[in-house]
Amino acid sequence: MATPDPRTTTASGADVRVRFCPSPTGLPHVGMVRTALYNWAYARHTGGKLVFRIEDTDAARDSEESFRQLVDALTWLKIDWDEGVEVGGPHAPYRQSQRGEIYQEVIEKLKASGAVYESYSTAEEIDARNEANGRAKQLGYDNFDRDLTEEQRAAFRAEGRQPALRLRVPDEDVTYVDLIRGEVTFPAGSFPDFVVVRPNGAPLYTLVNPVDDALMGITHVLRGEDLMPSTARQLALYGALIDAGVTTFVPRFAHMPLVLGETGNKKLSKRDPQADLFLHRERGFIHEGLLNYLALLGWSIGPDRDVFSLEEFTAAFDIVNVNPNPARFDQKKAESINGDHIRMLEPKDFAERILPYLAAADVFDGEPTHEQIVLAFRAAPLVQERVQLLGEVPGMLGFLFADSVSYDEDALKGLPANAAEVLTASAAALEPLETFTPDAIQGALSAALVDELGLKPRVAYGPPRVALTGRRVSPPLFESMELLGKDETLRRLHALADFLG
Repeated sequence: MATPDPRTTTASGADVRVRFCPSPTGLPHVGMVRTALYNWAYARHTGGKLVFRIEDTDAARDSEESFRQLVDALTWLKIDWDEGVEVGGPHAPYRQSQRGEIYQEVIEKLKASGAVYESYSTAEEIDARNEANGRAKQLGYDNFDRDLTEEQRAAFRAEGRQPALRLRVPDEDVTYVDLIRGEVTFPAGSFPDFVVVRPNGAPLYTLVNPVDDALMGITHVLRGEDLMPSTARQLALYGALIDAGVTTFVPRFAHMPLVLGETGNKKLSKRDPQADLFLHRERGFIHEGLLNYLALLGWSIGPDRDVFSLEEFTAAFDIVNVNPNPARFDQKKAESINGDHIRMLEPKDFAERILPYLAAADVFDGEPTHEQIVLAFRAAPLVQERVQLLGEVPGMLGFLFADSVSYDEDALKGLPANAAEVLTASAAALEPLETFTPDAIQGALSAALVDELGLKPRVAYGPPRVALTGRRVSPPLFESMELLGKDETLRRLHALADFLG
């Protein structure tokens, strides 16, 4: 029975080194961020190091804009790294596109050790041999070139052929212990010798990714389940890198569960709105709330507990406790958890975070004045308990900064038949007040509308609420009136009364 490579690392504690190595293509998505989060949390939990590396060798798809968005995403989320792009470190450069000479040196060592060999077979020749030998075409390469003589190689070169380089894979089972899934064995012959260097001399991802991990001393490779089929090739390559003197150990692997969309059993697509990290930010997720929710996509801090701080998360997180089963992205649950984290913010912190959302919604009509910022800070506590997303705040507080109110159609439809009378009575009750505080306002309106007109509070305060905000739902009414001030409150009460005629 096959056993894991005895050269597999036993690194723990401060010796742990993990990496996040995305390709800079397209916008950052939540699946990628979950990978970064788990690597970051494991590094912080163990006291180890997180390396941030960029795999940018696909010139047709990679872009500097996408790289900047990756950095922006991690910076916003407060996922920091110990080595890598932007911060440097002992294994620089941290971009694959800048490491060509390093790869060539490793290739020469693999050649010298006999781990790789020249392969001249074309795809058509491989298919023809498989057909002639009654071998299924999908099995691919048949290791034909593995034992070519020097004369045969010379003959191919004489034809003008340029060889690819293939790794000579083990002829026995390959076994490893996945930190999430337990022991996994790839049977002998289940994967052929594979190309690591193209005929033009360019190394493939199948080579450079493990080489970078080896040279950077990565001890734990924590990545998505979709990459699990490539683990056999990586283990085979690691054995060759050790034999060639490039590294001394094989890392531990852990394959995290897929993140599914809200419906069906398909992996969350980059095109799904739930996958768009910046859309979540635009809608008003705070980094604490979003990271808390993403942490739950495969892991739990304990039974019946979903909300926790990032400090609690890193203290409790261990990759071996991640569930191997697919996790489903639940937008409503994500927003609910975000709302919990919004309520945990200090009032000043919350007020500072809503300012960009108010500005983006043109609530201030340009750069906010000092008075508008003061008003936003005073109003913030009225909505902090009521919103799940910061993007909801402009709709709730916009009325405080508007010169006039536009009335929502459903708000007008919900008004009682005597709304104009209620508004006129409200204005008359507030007019004499010398101190315009919530208690004084409530006392005056309660006396006029509940006691004198005999209205139930729910009915009584509907018309003033619509007059002030234009909406059926708003921040607390009496506190809103105080923030607007007596004159503006009276003006708006009269304006809706006149509008209703």
